[in-house]
Amino acid sequence: MSPPAARSAQPPSGSTSSAGHARKARVSISRTARSTTPSRRPRVDARRAATRKSVRAPRGGARRPVPPRYLPPPGGGSGVRIGLFGINLGACARPEVAARVAQAAEAAGFDSVWTGEHVVLPDPQAPPSPAPPQTPFLDPLVALAHLAAATARVRLATGIVILPQRNPLVLAKEAATLDVVSGGRALLGVGAGYLHQEFAALGVPFERRGPRTDEYIDAMRALWTMERPAFSGAFVSFAGVDAQPRPVQKGGVPIVVGGASPGALRRAVARGHGWYGFALDPAATARCLEGLARAARDVERPAALGRLEITVTPPPGDLAEQAPRYRELGVDRLALLGMRAHESALLALVEEGAKLVG
Repeated sequence: MSPPAARSAQPPSGSTSSAGHARKARVSISRTARSTTPSRRPRVDARRAATRKSVRAPRGGARRPVPPRYLPPPGGGSGVRIGLFGINLGACARPEVAARVAQAAEAAGFDSVWTGEHVVLPDPQAPPSPAPPQTPFLDPLVALAHLAAATARVRLATGIVILPQRNPLVLAKEAATLDVVSGGRALLGVGAGYLHQEFAALGVPFERRGPRTDEYIDAMRALWTMERPAFSGAFVSFAGVDAQPRPVQKGGVPIVVGGASPGALRRAVARGHGWYGFALDPAATARCLEGLARAARDVERPAALGRLEITVTPPPGDLAEQAPRYRELGVDRLALLGMRAHESALLALVEEGAKLVG
């Protein structure tokens, strides 16, 4: 879950409309011309990778040829896919309720279900905590494994796992296991986190959580994809080990990067198959898409990641009125906010979302 500041982001007075923001965000940005799979090295060196990840476009002189776009074009395509966020908390912290709601979403044509994460919450509630400490949160990956057995088609996504709070090798194993037991349906949404009280309780430094997140993503990919996995970084190093089975999906479990900060947007461009924005209205979403376009001028994106898939959880409101505005921006998926105390309210939300399924 994103911090309250990100959730309530609004454009400044006198700013352009969300469609205007979308037109500004039509920036053509490059996949790298260089191969992202050089001859095999004995290990991935995170410190060397860090020197390669930020490459500024040349100033003056000859312009780069116009490259393929990897941000979605504003104006929409065949329609916005619909998912459901919050399948592990509130009423869905009861496993039988979560299974019924996930099955209803799948039957209604939803393409994905999403879990959030907080290991602990401040008691009493204090900023920037998003919820009272009594809010029930199931572990996001364990909950999705339960739903893998209850569903057949929907993608099973974390939105998000707080990556720097976790051991990346253990998380890589858990995500690979989810991908195997679900038949290749896992999506791993990750973020750097914002709740300093939670970091303190877990004994994880709050400082440098951004670089730690970057490195952990690289380390997990090394474990998933290298024939002889090895990695050397400032926060994690390993060699002479392996982890089987590998994920079902080629290249490992797709990584979806959450967050609206400049660092999160750069991380999405450099390392993410997708980007996830939580509780963002269309105007705030347009601003984040502009931020992704700015990041793309400075950050090199591996061609193997392909086009950046955009997922947004809208704030509460009229979904029928909101959906076309997100479609104009080029959003690929709306993960509806399913934080409800009662199963009946969740099933009503699924019924409302079914009207948006194209």
